[in-house]
Amino acid sequence: MTEPSKERLSFARASPAPFQAFRQLDAYLSRCGLDPKLLDLVRLRASGLNGCAYCLQMHSHDLLERGERIERLFQLGAWAESPVFSDRERAALEWTDAVTLVNVSRVPDELYERVRKQFTEKELVDLTWAIVGINGWNRVEISFRGTPEIPPSSP
Repeated sequence: MTEPSKERLSFARASPAPFQAFRQLDAYLSRCGLDPKLLDLVRLRASGLNGCAYCLQMHSHDLLERGERIERLFQLGAWAESPVFSDRERAALEWTDAVTLVNVSRVPDELYERVRKQFTEKELVDLTWAIVGINGWNRVEISFRGTPEIPPSSP
């Protein structure tokens, strides 16, 4: 078993301008009209696909703070087989998988047609920017070994 990684450097301090640009994207997404829980589900799913411990920790906590049921978090990795997600959430999660794994999926037309039934044009573009954003955050955090804070154990 390998040891957990230690942070390599603070990318926000080393180059603050791109960090702020990503934060501005996140700020836009927080007010774009998409449900914040849906956005956090998408972020958590992409972070799981990418193996980003820092973002998995953060977005799990964000969802719990928003009142998300823990059963849904447990089932997110198997969303396609789980009955706990709405049609709209399932469309967003399928889109997340395809956009995150674009080198494999090529985001097929059939998927686009299914997802378009659940989202307006603006919503789909904003959802896609959310996926692009979290994939970017994941890649930076993984590259520089962002380390999630471990909360104290509960009794």
